[in-house]
Amino acid sequence: MPDLTSHYLGLALRNPVVASASPLSLHLTGVRALADAGVGAIVLYSLFEEEVHREQLRDLQIVEAHEDSFSEALSYFPRQHTPEPGAAHHYLRQIERAVAAVDVPVIASLNGSTPGGWSTFAASMESAGAAAIELNVYAVPGDPHTSGRAVEDRHVEILHAVKAAVTVPVAVKLSPHFSSVGEMALRLDQAGADGLVLFNRFLHPDIDPETLTVEPGVTPSTTAEARLPRAWIAILHGHVTGSLAATTGVESAADVAAYLLAGADVVMTASALLRHGVSYATTLVDGLGAWLERKGFASVTEVRGRLAVPRQADPTAYERAGYVAALERGRAAYGSLTGQDG
Repeated sequence: MPDLTSHYLGLALRNPVVASASPLSLHLTGVRALADAGVGAIVLYSLFEEEVHREQLRDLQIVEAHEDSFSEALSYFPRQHTPEPGAAHHYLRQIERAVAAVDVPVIASLNGSTPGGWSTFAASMESAGAAAIELNVYAVPGDPHTSGRAVEDRHVEILHAVKAAVTVPVAVKLSPHFSSVGEMALRLDQAGADGLVLFNRFLHPDIDPETLTVEPGVTPSTTAEARLPRAWIAILHGHVTGSLAATTGVESAADVAAYLLAGADVVMTASALLRHGVSYATTLVDGLGAWLERKGFASVTEVRGRLAVPRQADPTAYERAGYVAALERGRAAYGSLTGQDG
């Protein structure tokens, strides 16, 4: 069999198929099942900034309840009920238990949008045994007065704060909606990001005209969504020093291979595992090995970046040429879009 060994964020992985953050890693049984199915690494489900803040506020209220009391008088007052451990505490315990239970790297995931509080909890994640940390900066600039540069600066600020607090590798999960994705990627790379994950999927709410309500939109990704991150990975390959992780639109081993050809170091998936079950990871890994063997490749390393945008090429002109070629192919197949020849 071909050598599937891969490297991501400086970590040695047995293969490039990574289980991305999802409900599958909520419990230790799911973490074990993912490792047994053969994934190269596991990104734990995300801990949300709001959960950390809620716990910090609760602890502050407990402390402040007796801040004006004399120590001699405390015994006269009933003891305040000690609350049950919150989400943040459980998350750290899940890291500890997962690291002890599996033999693949366990990556913690922080989901938030503001700089405050990330660095302290990131350090706790490292202490709990996380091999790396993925920053899922889920910031939807709904305020029309917020400038694009302010949104970009917030990402860099968060990265700086976390990098200063930990020694383990840090990856940033990016949105595809920056005015210049490439420039944002380079800024984060230069700011010390050990890797970039392309791309985050915003959960788009929709309007139900019958119930007159706004419904949250949570849908698994489809293979068609892979084209955008694959294009940007092909462009960024060779231009950033950190790792490139692909996510979104992974349904088959062919999708994994396509991402590797574009230049991805690892390929993350959650939707396919949620659709088909955890054991489907074995299908993806075995399918990738079979594809490499069928194509005559001895290792994943031989494949990675073979179809990336050539480093010496002008990426803009390269993409433009592909756009024009696609239109010409469409015209040949379907005729003129205007219904007229020529």
